[in-house]
Amino acid sequence: MNGPAPVLVAAAHGTRDPAGVRTVRLLLERVRAARPGLRVECGFLGLAPPALPDVLDRVAGPVVVVPVLLGPGYHVRVDIPAVLDAAGAGHRAVTAPALGPDPLLAEALCGRLREAGWHGRTPGAAVVLTAAGSRDPAATAATRATAGLLSARLGAPVVPAHLGGPLPPPAEAVAALRRRGRPGPVAVAPYLLAPGDFARRAGPGCGADVVAAPLGAHPAVARLVLRRYDEARLRGAWAAGAADHGSRTGR
Repeated sequence: MNGPAPVLVAAAHGTRDPAGVRTVRLLLERVRAARPGLRVECGFLGLAPPALPDVLDRVAGPVVVVPVLLGPGYHVRVDIPAVLDAAGAGHRAVTAPALGPDPLLAEALCGRLREAGWHGRTPGAAVVLTAAGSRDPAATAATRATAGLLSARLGAPVVPAHLGGPLPPPAEAVAALRRRGRPGPVAVAPYLLAPGDFARRAGPGCGADVVAAPLGAHPAVARLVLRRYDEARLRGAWAAGAADHGSRTGR
């Protein structure tokens, strides 16, 4: 593709919590720092400005929409495509998959656990991976897959849980580990991007020995945003057009 790179438009969930909005913005500052010269914009799907449609209206030319969402679900499958259609941006936009599951998220989760003082070297230690939850089976499968990636990285059992969804809530998951006689410390790893209501519900009163912070602006998450951008950019209509032009001219 000739000319400037497509704009990276991060589509974030949105929250009324100012700390959550600041966390998303800090994450995108890390993305910009890692890729100088790349234009990075952020649009929220609700609860915080600027709204994704407004961002698309003011960005001309090709865009890569990267859902800053941890798993597949309704937002990725329905909401973002609907926004693109309503904005008339479908012809110049390509949407990346959700961030998870991915080993880079397991790296970030591991980092947050260690920052909180949890170390899997203790015999019998275990982790409860706590996601927001979704009725979408693909989202639940993605949470289970992330638990498997984190378990492999830590060398310790990781049990998936939901704050609202088909999986048990974190307090039940912690209690079940205790009943099974886990002799070591139990940690809760919030599978959440930013502070907010879900993060406040993830830890207090769940009975865990350690509760980690949300993923936030961890460097591994910033690298993953750029990886999703790069992967989707290669699938863009502009890339296909360039390839077709090259084949017609014999290049």
